[in-house]
Amino acid sequence: MHCPYCRHTDTRVLDSRVAEDGTSIRRRRSCSDCEKRFTTVEAMQLTVVKRSGATEPFSREKAVGGVRKACKGRPVSDDDLARLGSQVEDTLRGSGWAEVPANEVGLAILGPLRELDEVAYLRFASVYRAFESADDFETEIAVLRAERAPTGTEPELVSPRQPRPQGGSSPPSGPTSGGPRDGTATT
Repeated sequence: MHCPYCRHTDTRVLDSRVAEDGTSIRRRRSCSDCEKRFTTVEAMQLTVVKRSGATEPFSREKAVGGVRKACKGRPVSDDDLARLGSQVEDTLRGSGWAEVPANEVGLAILGPLRELDEVAYLRFASVYRAFESADDFETEIAVLRAERAPTGTEPELVSPRQPRPQGGSSPPSGPTSGGPRDGTATT
């Protein structure tokens, strides 16, 4: 590590601490030549491997930018998008890969986006998965509905019926002429 003051190459680490978020290390250093102190921060570089084979550093802002387009006009705040970006980065870092294929970034976005806003999810998925027809949308909507299907603990929707008579009794099963309920007529 070069000293930022005198550019000397011999520096010594005085103290190392893991940052609060756990993704970087803060080191306090001292230059053996000019004796000035300085701090460095070391972070793991997460690299995205594109389909072409080119690599670039992972950018949370770039990932959130694509999602922001899908969320346009939806009730999704900047804080929601920041949390989603953090979730995506944590998922990718947790995977253990130093180089992440670009398609894995998209997959890491889909899950949290589905929980955040289903319409935005459909918009993003339609581009990411290259939907070609309305059938692709219908299939994905069917999957979303199946995941939301009642589990038996939710109340059933009641279909509209004839109002029940006052008093809580059930309607008569025989003739409605006011006679006895066994179906015989009185004379």
